Amino acid sequence: MKSVETSADRGGGGLPRQAVRRWRLLVWLWLLWIVLWGSVSPVVLVTGLVVAGLVLLLFPLPPHTHRLTVHPLWAVAMVGHLLVDLVGSALTVAREALLRGPRARAAVLEARLEVDNDLLVTAAAQTTALTPGSLVLEIDRAERLFYVHALPVRDAAEAEDQRGDVRDAERWVVRAFGTAEDRRSLLRRDGRRGKGPR
Repeated sequence: MKSVETSADRGGGGLPRQAVRRWRLLVWLWLLWIVLWGSVSPVVLVTGLVVAGLVLLLFPLPPHTHRLTVHPLWAVAMVGHLLVDLVGSALTVAREALLRGPRARAAVLEARLEVDNDLLVTAAAQTTALTPGSLVLEIDRAERLFYVHALPVRDAAEAEDQRGDVRDAERWVVRAFGTAEDRRSLLRRDGRRGKGPR
């Protein structure tokens, strides 16, 4: 188990860490500019530095105050589960497309999250969106809600199954990268629903 600190200035040395972080971001944006233009001419190099500097100056990123704890075995298990889920979901979507075509029924669902960690919420959204037939349309961060376009959804039972898939994605992400507090929050949620971790 490996803990990853993501705070920009936790403890002493906050300013040097922020400066290093900003320099890394400046270089990254500069390289991205060069790749987009596909040239290393002096004009591209200079304008890239100017644009990258203006982006950092005008749109400063807030410091991260959350932590991730990497659990390697759970992370590997999550990747395996995701691959199996991708195949199963792709077959389901293909079946719907072949059998029902434009009559395939979809829905936009609201799914509540338990974790309150920006990094885990982002990972859960990406994991959900990777599944064929699912797309996270909006994240209500304050209320901890995902609005998910899901396919197929023909009745209330299938809608609840799709919400369960979002909760499963969150559960896998927390197992692989969550802190002890994140895991306790999830256990409390599962306890309220009358089911243990799967």
